[in-house]
Amino acid sequence: MSNLSLTNALTIDVEDYFQVSALAPYIPRDQWPLRECRVERNVDRILLMLDEKGVSATFFTLGWIAQRYPELVRRIANAGHEVASHGFGHQRASDLTEADFSADVSRAKKMLEDITGDEVKGYRAPSFSIGEGNLWAFDCLADAGYRYSSSIYPIRHDHYGMPDAPRFGHRVAGGLLELPVTTARFFDRNWPASGGGYFRLLPYALSRWLLQQVNRLDGQPAIFYFHPWEIDAGQPRIPGISAKTRFRHYVNLQCTEGRLRRLLADFRWGRMDEVFLGEGAARVAGA
Repeated sequence: MSNLSLTNALTIDVEDYFQVSALAPYIPRDQWPLRECRVERNVDRILLMLDEKGVSATFFTLGWIAQRYPELVRRIANAGHEVASHGFGHQRASDLTEADFSADVSRAKKMLEDITGDEVKGYRAPSFSIGEGNLWAFDCLADAGYRYSSSIYPIRHDHYGMPDAPRFGHRVAGGLLELPVTTARFFDRNWPASGGGYFRLLPYALSRWLLQQVNRLDGQPAIFYFHPWEIDAGQPRIPGISAKTRFRHYVNLQCTEGRLRRLLADFRWGRMDEVFLGEGAARVAGA
């Protein structure tokens, strides 16, 4: 078992299967409204699973989804979960100008707050797309009124990553708290240990062990993430995609829910704001 004195942060990136960055070359943005939207039924399944386990989580919610399904956002909030921002249009922060990024994150924050009536404290960039080349994004987030970000993945990856970034929470521009998703440190390198495609690809026992190492050896809470479409094995298959993309997106979808149920039983979980901002919050460098 993990160090059960620690509460880890469970996070869900609320977007639909056709909005994934890896599928962007195959699904033009103007086709999104024409696609079958499956996010509502998948999030409702997740809410039921969390309720059964008595777990609260943080839902980084896309403004595009919130605009179309405001009642879904209210259901998330009314169930006791934190509603945070995933931006509005699921555009990578690294692909936007500073002005466009600022407008996107401000629009999403206001929309989510108008729907829930609660402050939106947190933000996660699509595809963890804040890195060395666009650190100005932290100033934009602080100016927009966000209190924390979870937008850096301190690993090497072909689509994202900032391997030299601190592995755990630290202060950045404007006093904003950056909370990188979790990595384990072995052989002088950071290894992914926080969910996503790696959770579907790796044996569950290995994913559990990596999280246990962070709790035990580093004495730090982990941040785990997944997407609603990852529990949806019946989602439409996109024709013409590359073999690499097909493997990454569809591998072990049928296993994810079962693995998540084991994960919820094996660790203590909570919301990002409660784990990192509340009373007794995790220690943060520079705080």
